Amino acid sequence: MATVLRERGYRVVIYPNDHRPAHVHVIKAESEALFGLHCPGGPPALRENYSFSRQDLRRIEMIFAGRLRYLCERWRAIHGAA
Repeated sequence: MATVLRERGYRVVIYPNDHRPAHVHVIKAESEALFGLHCPGGPPALRENYSFSRQDLRRIEMIFAGRLRYLCERWRAIHGAA
């Protein structure tokens, strides 16, 4: 697992052996969510949520708003394509 971003206690990871389409896992404490990136233009979209509150999900989406290009680049670096 590659941690590609840490912010406000959230850890954003991409698993090297994971499936397409491009997506990231967000982990904090005992919670995890999976967001599809929809590279290159976005917007990122929640696909699965395990225990994050709506407030947490809004915070995560705000973090992603300015970092979609970076996250797509990291996905391509790990998987070869978005």
